[in-house]
Amino acid sequence: MPIATRAFAATAADQPLSPYRFDRREPGPDDVAIAIQYCGVCHSDLHIAKNDLGNTRYPIVPGHEIAGVVTAVGANVTRFRQGDRVGVGCMVDSCRTCPSCLAGEEQYCVPGMTQTYGSPDPRGAEVGQTITQGGYSDRITVDENYVLRIPDALPLDAAAPLLCAGVTTYSPLRHWKVGPGSKVAVVGLGGLGHMAVKLAAAMGAEVTVLSTSDRKKADAERMGAKHFLINSDKAAMKAAGEKFDLIINTVSATHEIAGHLNLLARDGTMVMLGLSTEGMPVFAMPLLWRRRSVAGSLIGGIRETQDMLDFCAEHGIACDIEVIAPDQINEAYARMEKSDVRYRFVIDMARMAA
Repeated sequence: MPIATRAFAATAADQPLSPYRFDRREPGPDDVAIAIQYCGVCHSDLHIAKNDLGNTRYPIVPGHEIAGVVTAVGANVTRFRQGDRVGVGCMVDSCRTCPSCLAGEEQYCVPGMTQTYGSPDPRGAEVGQTITQGGYSDRITVDENYVLRIPDALPLDAAAPLLCAGVTTYSPLRHWKVGPGSKVAVVGLGGLGHMAVKLAAAMGAEVTVLSTSDRKKADAERMGAKHFLINSDKAAMKAAGEKFDLIINTVSATHEIAGHLNLLARDGTMVMLGLSTEGMPVFAMPLLWRRRSVAGSLIGGIRETQDMLDFCAEHGIACDIEVIAPDQINEAYARMEKSDVRYRFVIDMARMAA
């Protein structure tokens, strides 16, 4: 029997999100049915709801930072049982056969991963859905291979944003082998940036935050940053030249990045994580002269996401959050556009109106 689901959905780019009801599929043999308790609010949700990328299909239920409890499992499910604390991140399926999927890097699936919301949903036809619908809802059904176990040491509300903000920053830190002795700069102290600071510090790196003002300096130091630089302070930026092994750039708005390249040491890399929609110029000379690189990184695979959750539980790391009711989502979006959140909104689904 289909699972009746309450949600908040975007119905048009110029309309506020509003209550929405639809059906989820009942669990198949390999599925896990989840009662969603919390869902983080990612800046990508805002981009999709507003159709900033030009490909949003409406109505759409955003949300890919999902934490909840298992309510039922299919006959073939072996890793989860009713009552388990679980999470769902940015994807709910992939081809499973391409080189990326076989390497455990499902986010780089060659045909394309099935994102938690907004992707064609071949299994949704039985309940009248053509696209996947996300976590601003009270129920979801997901194949067990794309479900994560949330350790008991992590509160579910503060764990929810780890499913995107956590793994998006954890993955490049691991890929570029950050550890004791590494010097890491984080550009932007928002939802992604504050997690990058916490994770890099826990890995043993010396962390510096780059920001446009000092209003978050105390927060950065509390999270583990040793240094704080103001982008407009030319003397301080010059003094930091050739210092960093890795720069994690979390800013999604269009901004000047060419000057940051001079902060990289020889063989240093700046990794772009923000979903910017316009080009940003990079000049060859700073790259050539020190064999520097500019790279990108996209979330993380399922295995790496589980590793991240376990790492956070071991080191007592979670997101700094502000919990809201579902009917406060439009206010939250407006505040996000003004960077007025420290540091991640999380929707409490128990406060969904009947």
